[in-house]
Amino acid sequence: MADTNTPQQVGKELYGYQKDALQEIFHRFETAPKDYHLLYQLPTGGGKTVIFSEIVRRYLETFKKKVLVLTHRIELSKQTSRMLDEFGVANKIINSTAKLDDQDQFNCFVAMVETLKNRLNDEILDISDIGLVIVDEAHYNSFTKIFKFFDESFVLGVTATPLSSNIKLPMYENYQELFVGESIQHLIDNGYLARANLYSYNVGLTSLEVGANGDYTVKSSEDLYTNSDMLSKLLSAYEESAKGKKTLIFNNGINTSIQVFHAFKKAGFPIAHLDNTNTKKERELILRWFHKTPGAIITSVSILTTGFDEPSIEAIILNRATKSLTLYYQMIGRGSRIYKNTTEFDVIDLGNNFHRFGAWGADLDWQKMFRAPDYYLDTILSDEDIESTFRYELPANVKKEFAKATDTYFDMKKVYIDTIKAGESSKRVLEKSIVHHAKMCIENSEDVFDALILAKMLGEEIDDRINRYAKCISKSTHNFVTWLKDDYRKKLNAYLRENFDRDFEKIHGYPPEE
Repeated sequence: MADTNTPQQVGKELYGYQKDALQEIFHRFETAPKDYHLLYQLPTGGGKTVIFSEIVRRYLETFKKKVLVLTHRIELSKQTSRMLDEFGVANKIINSTAKLDDQDQFNCFVAMVETLKNRLNDEILDISDIGLVIVDEAHYNSFTKIFKFFDESFVLGVTATPLSSNIKLPMYENYQELFVGESIQHLIDNGYLARANLYSYNVGLTSLEVGANGDYTVKSSEDLYTNSDMLSKLLSAYEESAKGKKTLIFNNGINTSIQVFHAFKKAGFPIAHLDNTNTKKERELILRWFHKTPGAIITSVSILTTGFDEPSIEAIILNRATKSLTLYYQMIGRGSRIYKNTTEFDVIDLGNNFHRFGAWGADLDWQKMFRAPDYYLDTILSDEDIESTFRYELPANVKKEFAKATDTYFDMKKVYIDTIKAGESSKRVLEKSIVHHAKMCIENSEDVFDALILAKMLGEEIDDRINRYAKCISKSTHNFVTWLKDDYRKKLNAYLRENFDRDFEKIHGYPPEE
């Protein structure tokens, strides 16, 4: 039996839970068939690369067979290679330009899946003595296409979330067993990960569309998150909960990220935009600036969800919605590293993701998710179900402008039901809502011009009311709802111009000053 308790001579010192995982995995190496596929789950920040680098080192020592490590991005290949170097494992990166005439000199190879597939098809890589294949970020099921080449190798998949990125290719079809590592809560309680302070801002997402990959489309996300109300909401959320903190903002779409960049720049905040069109040099300059600048902000498009480690991050903003549990955990995980004496970080959610998946670090049944992914996916609440529980709250900066309002809440669904029961037209519901909004504006204004300015500040709440109204009447085509929102604003302004003096005197008991 292999001795997995030998003191480590090189690399990083492993934590207790990492040593326990190592021992459990080596037990599988010794007892399972040589073509066994084992999936190992460990939270982001738990040190997966450290663990499998030590696994490689000991495997080479113990079993005298070669090892292949697979990644899905070039940055991860380079990071993995550097970590293996730290552990004293001589390794060769197999990329599109690598010459393989020296492959006999190496016992460990690191490769991106597509490059490796091409090299294997060309039959220029000798894989006859590879005993272990390690798959990093194994939930990306692009790796499965090359498993056929390794039908006599032990395959160890490593992931933070054992839920396939492709719902048509469940993980249980490619791995016989899931080994669950320590939970996020355990790692927090024992000082290995930072605790997340969660701030959720309710967002109307019914305009979003789901694409073929099962997640929200970039186009529909761009349409929602680039509008002025959402950009204002983002800025307000940042100022309320993360101002002055080193912050990473995740978006779904390059244009959204660029708009976020301009909005924050205009507001005087130190911010940079990063996406996959940036050159390697530009990326390095931005990340170097981000590292050394207190309170710096990067707005990006998912590019920093994996292969990026900046422990000084103090806040994460999810300026997007996702239906991917994996992406949700990856984004938040970027802020979970312990840094100096900081043991907590902030997460601002502008995509109802907390409602959809639960709080980051909640106790999830990974085994059940692995065995029955459809069951888990079917239990996720729809956006309609999530939003039906929301009670719209005015943003803090808007709320203070309506401090004199006697009542700022209008229950659209209740008013609709009561109106229909009374035999009135559904259009009366919007008329009642306009009167209510007008009253809020007049209560906080000295003249009609003040009231019209305040009405403009109610744009987000108007959209919320119209979305709820559209659900009540079961008419929710995008064009119809857009028309209703525009028509509502025009009618509210017209009402204020026509009735301001009368309603002002009714509310205050005296006419407005001339």
